[in-house]
Amino acid sequence: MADKRDYYEVLGLKKGASEDEIKKAYRRLAKENHPDLHPGDKEAENRFKEINEAYEILNDPEKRQNYDQFGFAGVDPSYAAQQGGGFGGFGGAGFGDFDLGDIFDSFFGGGGRTRSSNATAPRRGENLRVSLELTFEEAAFGCSKEIPISRIEDCPDCQGSGCASGTTPEICKRCGGSGSIRTQSRTAFGVMSTTTACPDCVGSGRIIHSPCPKCKGKGSVRKNTRTTVDIPAGIDDGQTLSVHGQGHKGANGGPAGDLLITVSVTPSNQFSRDGFSILYELPINFVQAALGDTVEVPTLDGKVKYNIPEGTQSGTVFRLRGKGVPHLHGGGRGDQFVTVTVETPKNLTGEQKDILRQFGETLGEDFKGKKKRRRL
Repeated sequence: MADKRDYYEVLGLKKGASEDEIKKAYRRLAKENHPDLHPGDKEAENRFKEINEAYEILNDPEKRQNYDQFGFAGVDPSYAAQQGGGFGGFGGAGFGDFDLGDIFDSFFGGGGRTRSSNATAPRRGENLRVSLELTFEEAAFGCSKEIPISRIEDCPDCQGSGCASGTTPEICKRCGGSGSIRTQSRTAFGVMSTTTACPDCVGSGRIIHSPCPKCKGKGSVRKNTRTTVDIPAGIDDGQTLSVHGQGHKGANGGPAGDLLITVSVTPSNQFSRDGFSILYELPINFVQAALGDTVEVPTLDGKVKYNIPEGTQSGTVFRLRGKGVPHLHGGGRGDQFVTVTVETPKNLTGEQKDILRQFGETLGEDFKGKKKRRRL
């Protein structure tokens, strides 16, 4: 723990960075250091884990606030015990050894935050965050994706007990399995109760005499695996999909966290998207615009025919109903909006120019000045 890097430093950000800056930094770094792009590279794998850990904390407003105020001790209860007890950084005044809830209780009669003092109580596992890149069409119509993940699971050798085969943990006699001890001391304010992690079991509530060789008594291991996820049709860039129970394992029989998948959609060469609408620019020539024509319009479902009416102006927008993106939770599809752009012909021959001038004269336009300039 002592060599952990500051989470803001991991993401290349300054303290006070916005949520958008945090997300952009995470997407970029997660993509650059993804294990699939660096097979066999342990350093890249460790960087990827470090990036995900930093994002899990900084993207959660409550965890970020605790981290900004107390550092690692504010987001990892085991950090204080591993560092020698208490929240660090208070100049040795002993304030870090106090349970903040107990301080509020002593002064205000229980007005502070409450938390379970039972170390053996079930606790939900942490959420696991990953990024996933999709093509424009995959996001529109949905798909099935196999995603590599690195998560904390029960040790397969000891089934999560942390004990070597044939042994069981002993309930800590000093704290009675609670993982914490309460002491009272007389201060200038009177008698104050403080709660600290039990030094014998380091806050776990139990003592393992014969640790499991594979997990070293932790009861859990980090495992690189792959999971198949169904991406729903209509998901958009930047949205996050939650897969229940696919995150890090819980503690003491608690449920696993969720797998949170943040989607990044690759832009299309043809289309752009606005919600569930598809936007497309259709170039036509001057003759098609003036006389009308039947043209083929690309859509997500393939090309469809559309009748361009006579006298169509550049910038005219046509709607193709039901040719947009499927609604995320069902209930039909959006529409496709086609914006017509009339292209002005270039590199005309002399004959073509004369024909256009004659055409212009039939419309009553005066081209004498242009003809005169042409003769100069």
